Amino acid sequence: MFARPLFRCSQPIRNNIRRYATEGPSAGGSNTLLYSGIAAALAGAGGYYYYNGSSGAVKGERSRGNAVSSSEPNTVEPTGPKSKTFTGGDQGWIDLKLQNVEVVNHNTKKLRFALNSDDDVSGLQIASALLTKYKGPEMEKPVIRPYTPTSDEAARGYIDLIVKKYPNGPMSSHLHDMEPEQRLAFKGPIPKYPLEENKHKHIALIAGGTGITPMYQLARAVFGRPNDKTKVTLVYGNLTEEDILLKKEFEELENTYPQRFRAFYVLDKPPEHWTQGSGHVTKELLKTVLPEPKEEGLKVFVCGPPGMYKAISGVKPSPSDQGELEGMLKELGYSKDQVYKF
Repeated sequence: MFARPLFRCSQPIRNNIRRYATEGPSAGGSNTLLYSGIAAALAGAGGYYYYNGSSGAVKGERSRGNAVSSSEPNTVEPTGPKSKTFTGGDQGWIDLKLQNVEVVNHNTKKLRFALNSDDDVSGLQIASALLTKYKGPEMEKPVIRPYTPTSDEAARGYIDLIVKKYPNGPMSSHLHDMEPEQRLAFKGPIPKYPLEENKHKHIALIAGGTGITPMYQLARAVFGRPNDKTKVTLVYGNLTEEDILLKKEFEELENTYPQRFRAFYVLDKPPEHWTQGSGHVTKELLKTVLPEPKEEGLKVFVCGPPGMYKAISGVKPSPSDQGELEGMLKELGYSKDQVYKF
């Protein structure tokens, strides 16, 4: 149960957000006061705990797009015809060479892999992912994991992954141990959700941990299309501020499109003077910041650890089966057709 009096002070904030969800663009405006008010309104509210235990360690390895990176273009833009490294179908596995490695934080690295040619694009579409495969010397079977590159689909010559290392994750551990010039097997693209221009009036992205990467793929596509008017709301939960991935990229989107994009961050262990959400993603937070279920043209996307799915939307029985809608979103009145689970 949620204590209703606790959220009375958030009603003006909720009204402002609802106006953002339904009104057309207006000039300028900062979201600082809005976020500070939400943080105050939600302080102390209980909710879902993203990680198993207070240490924040995730059991096993459940990778749903562990890739994060800024999508800076090549210094010299190729001008030749575009060919695709990944074409899907019966293409099979392709070995790509690791170009360089960059440390992102205490347990996350950015890896850049070279495509078949400097003129190649990846061949990924919105939204899609790639499979990776690795078989260690003492492994009976290879391990296969999906990752969502965060480099732009139009980028030539490379793809970027950001990989968080999990304690017992064979693929993430291998990727963290890789050195430049070594190769990794890839296959794809693996189609996810087809998001065409202006397909929805408003999309809501609910992510935890490395589940942010397919969300960034969606947001980057929306704001990269000159004629796309879709609004985007992001709710992103993490353990600490250091664990927030792609924050710089999302801040740039928010500064550029203040009337169409808003991001709300929730930390289990917030630093001193943190002005946004603390604790966990709760039903009251979602009720406050998300568009209402009755809004026309709404789609809600969810991606994160298994426990997050269970609490917010219900789990997926298999990669090809979305399953029934359960959890907080169902309790808030959203329908199965309005929600997509990555």
